[in-house]
Amino acid sequence: MRLVILDNASDVAEWAAKYVTKTINDFQPGPNKYFVLGLPTGSTPYGMYQKLIEYQKAGKISFKYVKTFNMDEYVNLPRDHPESYHYYMWNTFFKHIDIDPKNAHILDGNAPDLVKECLNYENKIKEAGGIDLFIGGIGPDGHIAFNEPGSSLTSRTRVKTLAQDTLEANARFFGNDVSKVPKQALTVGVGTVMDAKEVMILINGSHKAFALYKAIEEGVNHMWTVSAFQQHPHTLIICDEDATLELRVKTVKYFKALSDVHQKLIQENETMERYRTLH
Repeated sequence: MRLVILDNASDVAEWAAKYVTKTINDFQPGPNKYFVLGLPTGSTPYGMYQKLIEYQKAGKISFKYVKTFNMDEYVNLPRDHPESYHYYMWNTFFKHIDIDPKNAHILDGNAPDLVKECLNYENKIKEAGGIDLFIGGIGPDGHIAFNEPGSSLTSRTRVKTLAQDTLEANARFFGNDVSKVPKQALTVGVGTVMDAKEVMILINGSHKAFALYKAIEEGVNHMWTVSAFQQHPHTLIICDEDATLELRVKTVKYFKALSDVHQKLIQENETMERYRTLH
């Protein structure tokens, strides 16, 4: 597990966008070789999406041969509702880049058979060759996607009834009226994300500090689902300074000492730079 500690949320957004750009470019996707990207919603990845739009407009990256799979969606919320994840993804990201709409996959919370929708989603991921890079954020209780405390660490895409804490936390998006928050969601499972070749988790703010501590310094625990990624061979956690407040000083010092190594992860190689200059 790598932990990249940056000064603030803006730096986290930029670093993450550069990493996505480099990873896709190094893959060199084409008509017979699509890069498969797993994506989150919410306030944490918003800055990364803005940077990726900027890089795409500048010709630094193309999403023409990229397939995306989002983590989750509310059940029974119209897809044009401002709080639906369809609405978020299309208005925040997809409509601003050169992705083919048919390659952007989001769970359908209005499907007539929700269980079948979840099984089909898992099959679509398999048909795409699996996720190359899955990006996620976490909640203050360490949940990833809608895999709340107590979720199985081998779970797959499924229908999830949301905990009261989650309903109350999300009420701010629904006029502070908890009765308007959907009670269920469709979500990829922890096992679904663990199957990805690489996982990148973005964590900002002091309110996520205890969850980061649980993810890094304590053992794997299904009450803190993000901790599962200690067992993934390629997990990258990108966080700001505020999120490290619960970590031991020696842990922070250790990872900060690796900052030069981490910087190399987002440096474009010269071959790719020349290729893009010529095209």
